[in-house]
Amino acid sequence: MNHNIALAVFDLAGTLVEDQNAVRDCLHQAAVEYGLNVTKDEISTHMGTNKIHLYQFLIARTNGKMIDFKNFEIDIDGSTHDEAVKLYERYTEHMIAYYQQNCREIEGATETLKWCKNNGILVATGTGFHKEINRVIMESLGWVKNGLIDYAVDLDMVPEGKGRPAPFMLFKAMEYLNVQNVRQVIKIGDTPADMLEGYNAGCKAVIGVMQGSTPIEVWGKYYHTHVIDTVKELPELITSGKIV
Repeated sequence: MNHNIALAVFDLAGTLVEDQNAVRDCLHQAAVEYGLNVTKDEISTHMGTNKIHLYQFLIARTNGKMIDFKNFEIDIDGSTHDEAVKLYERYTEHMIAYYQQNCREIEGATETLKWCKNNGILVATGTGFHKEINRVIMESLGWVKNGLIDYAVDLDMVPEGKGRPAPFMLFKAMEYLNVQNVRQVIKIGDTPADMLEGYNAGCKAVIGVMQGSTPIEVWGKYYHTHVIDTVKELPELITSGKIV
Protein backbone atom coordinates (compact mmCIF):
# COMPACT_ATOMS: atom_id res chain seq x y z
CA MET A 1 0.00 0.00 0.00
CA ASN A 2 1.35 3.43 -0.94
CA HIS A 3 0.50 5.49 2.15
CA ASN A 4 3.98 6.89 3.04
CA ILE A 5 3.26 6.49 6.76
CA ALA A 6 6.09 4.95 8.77
CA LEU A 7 4.75 5.40 12.30
CA ALA A 8 1.40 5.90 14.03
CA VAL A 9 1.55 7.35 17.55
CA PHE A 10 -1.59 6.74 19.59
CA ASP A 11 -2.78 8.28 22.83
CA LEU A 12 -4.05 5.72 25.34
CA ALA A 13 -6.98 6.79 27.56
CA GLY A 14 -9.90 7.89 25.42
CA THR A 15 -8.21 6.86 22.17
CA LEU A 16 -7.21 3.18 22.47
CA VAL A 17 -8.43 2.52 26.01
CA GLU A 18 -11.92 3.09 27.41
CA ASP A 19 -11.93 5.98 29.81
CA GLN A 20 -15.51 6.78 30.91
CA ASN A 21 -14.03 10.01 32.34
CA ALA A 22 -12.12 7.95 34.91
CA VAL A 23 -8.86 9.84 34.43
CA ARG A 24 -10.61 13.17 34.89
CA ASP A 25 -12.57 11.91 37.89
CA CYS A 26 -9.50 10.43 39.61
CA LEU A 27 -7.59 13.67 39.04
CA HIS A 28 -10.50 15.67 40.43
CA GLN A 29 -11.01 13.35 43.39
CA ALA A 30 -7.39 13.74 44.49
CA ALA A 31 -7.60 17.50 44.03
CA VAL A 32 -10.76 17.76 46.11
CA GLU A 33 -9.31 15.54 48.84
CA TYR A 34 -6.35 17.89 48.97
CA GLY A 35 -8.59 20.97 49.09
CA LEU A 36 -7.81 22.33 45.64
CA ASN A 37 -10.65 24.42 44.22
CA VAL A 38 -10.96 23.19 40.62
CA THR A 39 -13.83 21.87 38.52
CA LYS A 40 -14.02 18.66 36.52
CA ASP A 41 -14.40 20.75 33.35
CA GLU A 42 -11.18 22.62 34.07
CA ILE A 43 -9.35 19.32 34.49
CA SER A 44 -10.94 17.88 31.34
CA THR A 45 -9.67 20.78 29.25
CA HIS A 46 -6.09 20.01 30.27
CA MET A 47 -6.12 16.23 29.96
CA GLY A 48 -3.34 14.23 28.35
CA THR A 49 -0.55 16.12 30.11
CA ASN A 50 2.03 15.26 32.76
CA LYS A 51 -0.18 14.90 35.82
CA ILE A 52 2.35 16.40 38.26
CA HIS A 53 2.74 19.37 35.95
CA LEU A 54 -1.05 19.55 35.62
CA TYR A 55 -1.43 19.86 39.37
CA GLN A 56 1.32 22.52 39.37
CA PHE A 57 -0.60 24.33 36.63
CA LEU A 58 -3.89 24.12 38.54
CA ILE A 59 -2.33 25.16 41.86
CA ALA A 60 -0.74 28.17 40.15
CA ARG A 61 -4.06 29.14 38.56
CA THR A 62 -5.83 28.74 41.90
CA ASN A 63 -3.23 31.12 43.32
CA GLY A 64 -4.00 33.65 40.59
CA LYS A 65 -1.12 32.91 38.21
CA MET A 66 -2.66 32.39 34.78
CA ILE A 67 -0.60 30.33 32.34
CA ASP A 68 -1.40 29.94 28.63
CA PHE A 69 -1.95 26.22 27.97
CA LYS A 70 0.24 26.45 24.87
CA ASN A 71 3.11 27.20 27.27
CA PHE A 72 2.13 24.40 29.65
CA GLU A 73 5.56 22.73 29.61
CA ILE A 74 7.44 26.05 29.49
CA ASP A 75 5.99 28.24 32.25
CA ILE A 76 6.08 25.73 35.12
CA ASP A 77 5.85 27.26 38.59
CA GLY A 78 8.58 25.43 40.52
CA SER A 79 7.26 26.59 43.89
CA THR A 80 4.24 24.30 43.52
CA HIS A 81 6.18 21.08 42.87
CA ASP A 82 6.09 19.50 46.32
CA GLU A 83 2.35 20.11 46.69
CA ALA A 84 1.71 18.73 43.22
CA VAL A 85 3.64 15.53 43.96
CA LYS A 86 1.43 14.86 46.97
CA LEU A 87 -1.69 15.24 44.81
CA TYR A 88 -0.19 13.07 42.10
CA GLU A 89 0.62 10.24 44.53
CA ARG A 90 -2.98 10.21 45.72
CA TYR A 91 -4.26 10.32 42.14
CA THR A 92 -2.01 7.40 41.19
CA GLU A 93 -3.55 5.25 43.92
CA HIS A 94 -7.04 5.97 42.55
CA MET A 95 -5.99 5.44 38.92
CA ILE A 96 -4.17 2.13 39.43
CA ALA A 97 -7.10 0.77 41.42
CA TYR A 98 -9.42 1.77 38.57
CA TYR A 99 -7.37 0.18 35.79
CA GLN A 100 -6.79 -3.02 37.74
CA GLN A 101 -10.56 -3.51 37.64
CA ASN A 102 -11.65 -1.65 34.49
CA CYS A 103 -8.94 -1.74 31.82
CA ARG A 104 -10.74 -2.31 28.50
CA GLU A 105 -9.85 -1.41 24.96
CA ILE A 106 -12.08 0.83 22.88
CA GLU A 107 -13.97 -1.32 20.39
CA GLY A 108 -11.87 -2.00 17.32
CA ALA A 109 -8.57 -0.87 18.85
CA THR A 110 -6.83 -4.26 18.54
CA GLU A 111 -8.04 -4.64 14.95
CA THR A 112 -6.67 -1.20 14.06
CA LEU A 113 -3.30 -1.97 15.63
CA LYS A 114 -3.16 -5.26 13.72
CA TRP A 115 -4.06 -3.48 10.49
CA CYS A 116 -1.25 -0.98 10.99
CA LYS A 117 1.26 -3.76 11.58
CA ASN A 118 0.02 -5.74 8.57
CA ASN A 119 0.37 -2.66 6.37
CA GLY A 120 3.92 -1.75 7.31
CA ILE A 121 3.15 0.96 9.87
CA LEU A 122 5.05 0.93 13.14
CA VAL A 123 2.92 1.55 16.23
CA ALA A 124 3.82 3.54 19.33
CA THR A 125 1.77 4.84 22.22
CA GLY A 126 2.38 8.03 24.15
CA THR A 127 0.56 8.85 27.34
CA GLY A 128 0.18 11.45 30.04
CA PHE A 129 0.66 8.64 32.56
CA HIS A 130 3.85 7.83 34.40
CA LYS A 131 5.33 4.33 34.24
CA GLU A 132 3.29 2.82 37.08
CA ILE A 133 -0.06 3.36 35.35
CA ASN A 134 1.28 2.74 31.85
CA ARG A 135 2.58 -0.65 33.03
CA VAL A 136 -0.81 -1.67 34.47
CA ILE A 137 -2.51 -0.82 31.16
CA MET A 138 0.01 -2.66 29.00
CA GLU A 139 0.00 -5.73 31.22
CA SER A 140 -3.80 -5.80 31.22
CA LEU A 141 -4.22 -5.50 27.44
CA GLY A 142 -1.10 -7.39 26.34
CA TRP A 143 -0.47 -5.26 23.25
CA VAL A 144 3.31 -4.98 23.77
CA LYS A 145 3.65 -8.66 24.65
CA ASN A 146 1.63 -9.60 21.57
CA GLY A 147 3.74 -7.40 19.30
CA LEU A 148 0.95 -4.99 18.37
CA ILE A 149 2.72 -2.03 19.96
CA ASP A 150 6.37 -1.54 19.06
CA TYR A 151 7.11 1.03 21.75
CA ALA A 152 5.00 2.25 24.69
CA VAL A 153 6.28 5.65 25.79
CA ASP A 154 5.43 7.16 29.17
CA LEU A 155 6.46 10.35 30.93
CA ASP A 156 9.31 8.75 32.83
CA MET A 157 11.06 8.06 29.52
CA VAL A 158 11.61 11.72 28.60
CA PRO A 159 13.83 14.27 30.39
CA GLU A 160 12.10 16.04 33.28
CA GLY A 161 8.83 14.31 32.37
CA LYS A 162 8.15 16.92 29.70
CA GLY A 163 5.03 15.41 28.18
CA ARG A 164 2.38 16.83 25.91
CA PRO A 165 1.92 19.42 24.51
CA ALA A 166 5.72 19.19 24.13
CA PRO A 167 6.64 16.77 21.31
CA PHE A 168 9.37 14.88 23.16
CA MET A 169 7.51 11.60 23.78
CA LEU A 170 6.69 11.42 20.09
CA PHE A 171 10.33 12.13 19.21
CA LYS A 172 11.37 9.43 21.70
CA ALA A 173 9.32 6.89 19.76
CA MET A 174 10.80 8.08 16.46
CA GLU A 175 14.33 7.76 17.83
CA TYR A 176 13.78 4.29 19.27
CA LEU A 177 12.09 2.99 16.12
CA ASN A 178 14.55 4.76 13.77
CA VAL A 179 11.88 6.80 11.99
CA GLN A 180 13.84 9.81 10.81
CA ASN A 181 11.20 11.90 9.01
CA VAL A 182 8.36 13.38 11.07
CA ARG A 183 6.40 13.87 7.85
CA GLN A 184 5.99 10.08 7.86
CA VAL A 185 4.40 10.12 11.33
CA ILE A 186 0.72 10.46 12.23
CA LYS A 187 -0.62 11.31 15.67
CA ILE A 188 -4.00 10.13 16.98
CA GLY A 189 -5.62 11.44 20.17
CA ASP A 190 -8.60 13.04 21.87
CA THR A 191 -7.34 16.06 23.82
CA PRO A 192 -5.95 19.55 23.17
CA ALA A 193 -2.61 18.23 24.45
CA ASP A 194 -2.65 15.54 21.74
CA MET A 195 -3.39 18.07 19.01
CA LEU A 196 -0.66 20.42 20.19
CA GLU A 197 1.85 17.56 20.48
CA GLY A 198 1.23 16.57 16.89
CA TYR A 199 1.42 20.19 15.76
CA ASN A 200 4.60 20.91 17.72
CA ALA A 201 6.21 17.78 16.31
CA GLY A 202 5.25 18.68 12.72
CA CYS A 203 3.44 15.42 12.03
CA LYS A 204 2.11 14.45 8.62
CA ALA A 205 -1.37 14.21 10.15
CA VAL A 206 -2.90 15.09 13.52
CA ILE A 207 -6.08 13.05 13.90
CA GLY A 208 -8.71 13.69 16.54
CA VAL A 209 -11.12 11.00 17.71
CA MET A 210 -14.67 11.91 18.69
CA GLN A 211 -15.26 8.99 21.06
CA GLY A 212 -12.76 10.12 23.69
CA SER A 213 -13.61 11.69 27.01
CA THR A 214 -12.79 15.21 25.84
CA PRO A 215 -15.43 16.63 23.45
CA ILE A 216 -14.50 18.02 20.05
CA GLU A 217 -15.73 21.43 21.19
CA VAL A 218 -12.66 21.48 23.45
CA TRP A 219 -9.89 19.87 21.38
CA GLY A 220 -11.28 20.98 18.02
CA LYS A 221 -10.11 24.53 18.69
CA TYR A 222 -6.54 23.32 18.30
CA TYR A 223 -4.70 22.37 15.12
CA HIS A 224 -5.72 19.06 13.63
CA THR A 225 -5.91 17.68 10.10
CA HIS A 226 -8.60 14.99 10.33
CA VAL A 227 -11.47 13.88 12.54
CA ILE A 228 -12.70 10.31 12.97
CA ASP A 229 -15.36 8.93 15.28
CA THR A 230 -13.09 6.26 16.76
CA VAL A 231 -9.76 4.54 16.04
CA LYS A 232 -11.77 1.83 14.35
CA GLU A 233 -12.06 4.23 11.38
CA LEU A 234 -8.32 4.87 11.02
CA PRO A 235 -7.64 2.15 8.41
CA GLU A 236 -10.42 3.53 6.20
CA LEU A 237 -9.02 7.05 6.54
CA ILE A 238 -5.56 5.88 5.51
CA THR A 239 -6.77 3.81 2.56
CA SER A 240 -8.95 6.69 1.36
CA GLY A 241 -5.85 8.65 0.41
CA LYS A 242 -6.99 11.70 2.38
CA ILE A 243 -3.77 11.80 4.41
CA VAL A 244 -1.32 13.58 2.11
